[in-house]
Amino acid sequence: MPALAGAIAAACLLPVAYVLWSTASLGPAEAYDFLVRPRIGELLWNTGRLLVGGVGLSVVFGVSGAWLVERTSLPLAGWWHGALCAPLAIPAFVNGYAWVATTHAVQSYLGAVLVVSLSYYPLVYLPAVAALRRLDPSLEEVAASLGKRPREVFLRVVLPTVAPAVLGGALLVGLHLLAEYGALQLLNYPTLTTAILQQYGAAFNGPAATLLAGVLLVACLGLLALEMLARGPARRARVGSGTARPATRLRLGRVTVPVVVALAAFVALAVGLPAASLVRWLVRGASAELDLASLLPAAGTSVALAAVAGVVATAAALPVVWEAVRRRNRWSLGVERIAYVTSALPGVVVALALVTVAIGWLPWLYQTLPLLVVAYVILFLPRALVAVRAVLELVPPRLEEVALSLGLSRAGAMRRVTLPLLLPGLATATAMVALAVSTELTATLLLAPIGTTTLATEFWSEASSVAYGAAAPYALALVLLAMPATILLGRSSRGEAR
Repeated sequence: MPALAGAIAAACLLPVAYVLWSTASLGPAEAYDFLVRPRIGELLWNTGRLLVGGVGLSVVFGVSGAWLVERTSLPLAGWWHGALCAPLAIPAFVNGYAWVATTHAVQSYLGAVLVVSLSYYPLVYLPAVAALRRLDPSLEEVAASLGKRPREVFLRVVLPTVAPAVLGGALLVGLHLLAEYGALQLLNYPTLTTAILQQYGAAFNGPAATLLAGVLLVACLGLLALEMLARGPARRARVGSGTARPATRLRLGRVTVPVVVALAAFVALAVGLPAASLVRWLVRGASAELDLASLLPAAGTSVALAAVAGVVATAAALPVVWEAVRRRNRWSLGVERIAYVTSALPGVVVALALVTVAIGWLPWLYQTLPLLVVAYVILFLPRALVAVRAVLELVPPRLEEVALSLGLSRAGAMRRVTLPLLLPGLATATAMVALAVSTELTATLLLAPIGTTTLATEFWSEASSVAYGAAAPYALALVLLAMPATILLGRSSRGEAR
């Protein structure tokens, strides 16, 4: 297991090595002159404030929604849960396309923060719901019996308990924002990532682009350090599931109607407006035409790649998380952190690193689907890590020790005791990675074999030329194909998956 985890971390370091190797061609003076330009300062400012605003707003949306659904007398809570999960089925660049096609007022900082938050808050909402479901309600009842008000119970008991799940979701949001390209390009909001793509595509300046990618790596390391500091060293595994009854819900009373209206308005912004925009352009778009000869093969390729990459990424996450959770030494935690670093890089940087390796040492692998799957795994491994870790942390090591004392081998104990308990997390991890893969754009454009298209690449080809009507069928197909995975994630977060 340690050797396998180390090999996976080494594969994730390939893009980092490429960034360092490429930037080495710039002398120190040249690199300094490039980085101190006013434009670089502007890009850093834009990226930094997008992180603060996007992650902060996503946490507010996610935690508030989870608390309303799981801890209040909200009418039709199950239906609202499904509605709050629905944005997962709408890729961020499709959401950006829908908003820009509706109003150009979103092409600003506040518009960018709003759109990315509406796209990524489910990454916080889902783990928060799962954590609230696992929380023993007797803890809240004891606090209430000691005279604590509902707000104090939430701040002093509930929030610290669900904090690890929220931090994991916030980390994912931050990493996605660092690497986001499609939505921000459509929203005309320049960041380090959009500048990297412009350097590669327009200026053909590889060293300068990878130098900017190095700045993204530093930002990613900062996010990881903050998340580790906030998480702390505490272990949270327990034997038993606590009180086997639902938590007492806070009665909304007179504020029920205002809360429902506010929640309906929020869902309308997150789901209703993008859906309405897609339908409008599908029906009225002057350039709209349904080309099944292009749509069906692209859909089939998207589904196949998403399924394969989801399974492979989840399998790769298991040994990494096992070492980090069960051993908790510096080496195992370092391996886990390495797996997160690359996800902050734009897909084009990861793709170019793999192209360099393939051309130099593995020419038979160049322009093949397996190489594309490797890129997906490197890019989206953190999604699987967060999902698997959230479940493994709650599996007591004593269960495996008892199995070993009864004569089972370590592999047998893992297969017969641990894996059945991890299945919900493994299913969630596979679904989360599959959703991300189905919407990946830049790495797919560079690594896909000639003639291979996906829904994301076909959509971008049309949307980038402002052919909104022609892009709408591909966007709608992306949403429809993402629905099964979204439903699975919604059910598993509430403990309903079978």
